[in-house]
Amino acid sequence: MQTWSNELGQPLGKPLPDWQNPPFPIATTLEGYGCRMEPLDVAKHSNALWEAFSEDIEGRVWTYLSVGPFANKAGHDGWLRALASKSDPQPYAIVDAATGLAAGIATYLRIAPETASIEVGWLTFSPRMQKTKLATAAMFLLMRNAFKLGYRRYEWKCNSLNAPSHRAAERLGFTFEGIFRQAAINKGRSRDTTWLSIIDNEWPLLEVAFEQWLQADNFDAAGRQRSSLSALTSAALAQRAT
Repeated sequence: MQTWSNELGQPLGKPLPDWQNPPFPIATTLEGYGCRMEPLDVAKHSNALWEAFSEDIEGRVWTYLSVGPFANKAGHDGWLRALASKSDPQPYAIVDAATGLAAGIATYLRIAPETASIEVGWLTFSPRMQKTKLATAAMFLLMRNAFKLGYRRYEWKCNSLNAPSHRAAERLGFTFEGIFRQAAINKGRSRDTTWLSIIDNEWPLLEVAFEQWLQADNFDAAGRQRSSLSALTSAALAQRAT
């Protein structure tokens, strides 16, 4: 592994002589693999989202989020309006291209062009899209767009007690970095936060893995995957390390 140092022999980071800040992402529709990521529009998306989230009778979707569950649609729509009023977080409705209906939400947040770092968060997946190809396609479209814009670091953070979120991130190719202890107070409870990331030199190999997994021929007639994404992303990261 190449190293750099100054005239005093002190180690330094890799030089970036041609560095330029990437642009702030423009909220625009991203589409592919049966998924459309549409900039959140309350008038357009709220009814479908409310219906989809209402399938979560127990309120499991909201356990580790700082909002919800909502007792009524007015409260739900108020949250959507608050999200849609901001550029950071920059929210997207996850739309199933087959039905044209929104089934979940994801956002860019902590958008920092000056350090070329961007986070994906506010992942609010209704029961109908959990563990589906749609959910993976949504994550892929946001990730691909961020690296195409020139971001060097793509972050995922979750409550450290939210084991399913941590597993989902690692399936997608994120690398665990550590835990920030007592990082927040969420709904009156202490929260430790787990940090994971993908960086730009990992993305070309991971992109190939995603595209391989998302191909129609990776699924049999019953919709079962032939190759798992976790196996493909693990192999991609192992290839980077050699």
